[in-house]
Amino acid sequence: MKRISILAACMLLAIAVFAQTAREEIKADIYKSASNHMAYPGPQKVLTACPEGKKPFYISHYGRHGSRYLCGEMEYGFPLGVLKRAEKSGKLTELGKDVLRRVELISNEAYKRVGELTPLGAEQHRNIAKRMFERFPEIFADSANVDAKSTVVIRCILSMENALQQLKGMNPKLKIRHDASNHDMYYMNFGKDWIENRRIAKETKVKFNEWKQKHCVPDRLMSVLFNDASYAKDSIPASPFFSALFKVASIIQNQEARHKVTLYDIFTEEEIYNLWEHDNISWYLGYGGNPQNNGLPPYIQRNLLRKIIEEADSCMLLEKPGATLRYGHETMVLPLSFLMELNNNAVQVTDLEQITANWQNYKCFPMAANIQLVFYRADVNDKDILVKVLFNEDEATLPVKTDCAPYYHWTDVRQYYLNKLNTFEANMESIKKEAEKKEWDKFW
Repeated sequence: MKRISILAACMLLAIAVFAQTAREEIKADIYKSASNHMAYPGPQKVLTACPEGKKPFYISHYGRHGSRYLCGEMEYGFPLGVLKRAEKSGKLTELGKDVLRRVELISNEAYKRVGELTPLGAEQHRNIAKRMFERFPEIFADSANVDAKSTVVIRCILSMENALQQLKGMNPKLKIRHDASNHDMYYMNFGKDWIENRRIAKETKVKFNEWKQKHCVPDRLMSVLFNDASYAKDSIPASPFFSALFKVASIIQNQEARHKVTLYDIFTEEEIYNLWEHDNISWYLGYGGNPQNNGLPPYIQRNLLRKIIEEADSCMLLEKPGATLRYGHETMVLPLSFLMELNNNAVQVTDLEQITANWQNYKCFPMAANIQLVFYRADVNDKDILVKVLFNEDEATLPVKTDCAPYYHWTDVRQYYLNKLNTFEANMESIKKEAEKKEWDKFW
């Protein structure tokens, strides 16, 4: 019993230290608090040397579009409208008036551009393509083939085009094909699925809302922006306004307005952390392989993972396969990373209070987030093909044993993922029936 108590204490201490790390990391880099609105930071580590006798010959990639504006007019319009109405009624403090000025500046830049790629987003994809070329020049040598596809969303198309222009500029001989068609959306941006309707159990949603009410408290901010407590209480939906204003604060790092203003200064460190943690839990519940939703969401990307495997198998038969590039959304990259179990992303956490101690979204899906599978062989006759996976351009671990980490034998990786996909699909009807035992609700 004593041993068990000591073990439990050690586990709790480890969890506490890990949670503290997330808090400290956000304090050190406030932009991480933006969750999926975090601007792409670029690779953080140096790559491991190429295995002796092997060289890169093919790359398979799925990337999120680059930095964008917020996706809806009201994401800017709602907090802006609240502040304008308060100003008209004489209810803003001096700080409130200054915040109105800043929000107006940020909103004006996004006028009729909601959801579109920002200049920073274009730059991100040019830089990613440049590093891809420089890291793996053998893949893009001579008249190599580059097959690129995008979802039909304009920010994704423009992300693809910026990357391709960069590659073409570095090697004009490249043979590039690019397309964006509904024909490919079944794997490029698949979401219309029975799983989509079972994203969160009703009981979990109730607990999540209770967590939000406990941790995301808008009272202090309301008191410093508005000079009339009764007006703030009766005329402003405080909690939605609090969250909306933080979302505007988060998106600034992706806009040109970042050179002029910030909104992070109006929030306390605790408020920033709590609002980030709310989003962290939200994304985990919506896209993670967690017990609350029967581990279902990652399998929304089963078509994408199978397509990656099939196209890799096909391209390996070619002497110079080149690259397969795909451009989409964080709602693909994130569940794909869970499905592939990159960097232990298959972690399962039942207690909402412990999610952040075990998983942090800023490590997964900033703007321009990407997953790259890089394949290595000695020559076209080499059957022992190795693969390594780069997650946001840094080497990632896979759920497969290897004797040459961070490289893995493709036969092992391929078999592991195919077994996982085939097992799920073979048991899909029973999995559906098991899921139907719960009451489900819309997540967003």
